[in-house]
Amino acid sequence: MTETTKTHVILLSCGSFNPITKGHIHMFEKAREYLHKTGRFIVIGGIISPVHDSYGKAGLVSSRHRLTMCQLAVQSSDWIRVDPWECYQDTWQTTCSVLEHHRDLMKRVTGCILSNVNTPSTTPVIGQPQNQTPPIYQNHNNMSHKPMAIKLWGKMSESLGKICCVRPHIERFTFVDENANLGTAMRYEEIELRILLLCGSDLLESFCIPGLWKDSDMEVIVGDFGIVVVPRDGADTERIMNHSSVLRKYKDNIIVVKDDMNHPMSIVSSTKSRLALQHGDGHVVDYLSQPVIDYILQSQLYINASG
Repeated sequence: MTETTKTHVILLSCGSFNPITKGHIHMFEKAREYLHKTGRFIVIGGIISPVHDSYGKAGLVSSRHRLTMCQLAVQSSDWIRVDPWECYQDTWQTTCSVLEHHRDLMKRVTGCILSNVNTPSTTPVIGQPQNQTPPIYQNHNNMSHKPMAIKLWGKMSESLGKICCVRPHIERFTFVDENANLGTAMRYEEIELRILLLCGSDLLESFCIPGLWKDSDMEVIVGDFGIVVVPRDGADTERIMNHSSVLRKYKDNIIVVKDDMNHPMSIVSSTKSRLALQHGDGHVVDYLSQPVIDYILQSQLYINASG
């Protein structure tokens, strides 16, 4: 398959990120590597969306801190970004709502409808505007030698930048103003683009807990968008999926990242990181990046059991 015929993917991860760990970043990297190896996908970007403060989880520090830590964790990445939209809403948002927001946002940015898992779109989705040359998939000497997927993500970031505003109380973060004037819509090449939810096997397992998720939300998340699962602690994803009628129904929309080796990052968690910080455990350097550790110490976060 050529780059234009492969499905272009944006990986979206929702969660507390309390704090964000090396394991979270490793999950993005493993998912991208695996999707590329299938030969069917090109991952053009990753989005981290921290949960709203009103989520109500014990020990959840302010979104102001969590957003900053996430930004510090991805500051060296050229394909993962932090999105504060979820934190800036008036109240907690469902995972389904966050996915739909980003789908609608990409539709507004590109002027086109994104495809989903069940009904791949033949509508132009994203690519090179027709009034610009050369085509994005040609390699010319005056272009950087970054992978084409990164160039495409860069073009999207430029478009997003045109409709971004800055919240005064967190200057380093931007959010998209949905009422902004996007200007004249441009025609794009036909490239299939999907937003997939990236998660660990613990979230997949939560789908099986009666009453925790609305069936209608699960239908949208798994049926319309699709998910990419990076198993943790040797979890039996096949067994988990067989315990849910919705997961069984949309099994083909669930991509499980297979890893022959159990990577140390697969057992890293925010809970372990908080405990390490509370007990002065030196192993915290194995769980968190140094900029995140420095920020936590500077802000005096997680120094007691209450967070």
